[in-house]
Amino acid sequence: MKIKFFIAFLLFAGESNSRNLFAKCASADTTGFTVANLFQSNMVVQQNKPYAIWGKAAPGTKVTVKADWATRQGEAVADSSGVWKTSVKVPKAVPGDFKPHTLVITNGGKTVTLTNILIGEVWLASGQSNMQMALKGDKEKKDSGTENWENEVPKATFPNIRFFYTTLNFGATPYDYVKGKWVVCNPETAGSFSAVAYYFASEIHKNTKLPVGIVLSTIGASTGQAWTSRKVLESDTILYNKYLKSYDESPKSKEVIDGGFSFEKVTRPTLLYNAMIAPVAGLSIKGFIWYQGEFNRNDKNKYTRLLTAMIKGWRKDFGQGDLPFYLVQVPSYWWNNEDPAAFDYAVFREAQSNVRKLKNTEMVVTTDDPDAPRNLHPRRKKPIGLRLARIALNKNYKLANIQYLGPQLNKVKIDGSKVIVSYHSKSLDGGLTTFDKKAPREFFIAGADQVFHPAKAVIEGDKVILTSDKVAVPVAARYAFTNTAITNFQNKAGLPAEPFRTDDWADDGSGEKIKVDYKRLNEEL
Repeated sequence: MKIKFFIAFLLFAGESNSRNLFAKCASADTTGFTVANLFQSNMVVQQNKPYAIWGKAAPGTKVTVKADWATRQGEAVADSSGVWKTSVKVPKAVPGDFKPHTLVITNGGKTVTLTNILIGEVWLASGQSNMQMALKGDKEKKDSGTENWENEVPKATFPNIRFFYTTLNFGATPYDYVKGKWVVCNPETAGSFSAVAYYFASEIHKNTKLPVGIVLSTIGASTGQAWTSRKVLESDTILYNKYLKSYDESPKSKEVIDGGFSFEKVTRPTLLYNAMIAPVAGLSIKGFIWYQGEFNRNDKNKYTRLLTAMIKGWRKDFGQGDLPFYLVQVPSYWWNNEDPAAFDYAVFREAQSNVRKLKNTEMVVTTDDPDAPRNLHPRRKKPIGLRLARIALNKNYKLANIQYLGPQLNKVKIDGSKVIVSYHSKSLDGGLTTFDKKAPREFFIAGADQVFHPAKAVIEGDKVILTSDKVAVPVAARYAFTNTAITNFQNKAGLPAEPFRTDDWADDGSGEKIKVDYKRLNEEL
């Protein structure tokens, strides 16, 4: 446990300095008229939907918002508390059109002018340290930063990609403001930004020829409940009892909350939601990408319930329907347990996969990362960002030729001493293979004694045939269902197969009995 916190601390310490590039930028004057800090020069506005914008002014006074792309201006009157909010229509973006635009916001004789604005796609990226991990490392420190950053950072000149790095903060109640600065992507700003989000944005931009904006709200060591609203947690008795009740009854809930980091504080329920999600809720966006879970690993299927509720809450807050939500399944990790058969973390990964029962969600698989089992923060972030982008490009940008699925289990059949595993045709993309041309590994089968043994795996078309000399009559199969599984099995698009188990035997000591509803997933496919 101490090792885990120390690693997370080192990562956070490195990230904290990079936040200086994304410090506060106030779009306001000194007379009380303000435009919320989220709206700045250099930003990207979401295409093809009304663009909400808000701020403060003297109660009862009129605010107008004129966009150079719109024929009709937005208008609002500040309410009794001084809050104003309006919107302007935004046209559909044209691929390859990177014309800079201007927004002029006026209140009486006071004006705020925002320039160098692009019309494109805006995504919110959130989670804990693996989403937060910066692209650039330290040349003086071995294996710091992401893989190959020395070559990647100098190439990161993308004037039509923009970043907003939300400043770390905590709140006992929801805030209406957030700090941060919109910046243009270049080697200086990209190096300090989330590697996963950078690769995601660059791949979307490359394939769509549209401007891309990323709003990043992350902090290492954080829990899912920290990013979830009080309203959501209180509305579900199970979630309330699991995540909120003990906190509300503790002295910590009575403390005055400041903005300083502590490992304990980033685990408290609602604090990050209040300060880093609530203030941006309502921003016009395309969807969410999410990489979090390590600090909820003991929650098992409670995490499915928590994240599902969090997603629903965020969607309601943003008020733009069932916005896409794409998550990253946590990579393998040993968690100070040398038992190669341990699978409690695999059960958690399974709980993550169950979130896809919710409409318009999808998941990236990471069990092919060889750096993962001994590294809580694997350096290979480029494949993660690109896999997230593949999902969006296929599902949201209608590029059907871009495969986003690794081999997905269709069904398992027992035939005497053989187990026949078949995969859904839409997930094959040219066929089943292994990246090292060796036999697929990490397959196991078990008999009625519920003892799993490594299986010999042979690819035959869209199927994998499993046998073991130690299992004469198999009754169950598992694939990559251990804490430290590192796989070589994939489709010809280079996407790894998803872990699975056909049993629900609760021999990991958790008492949990959960498994993926593959029938439902296949129906959706």
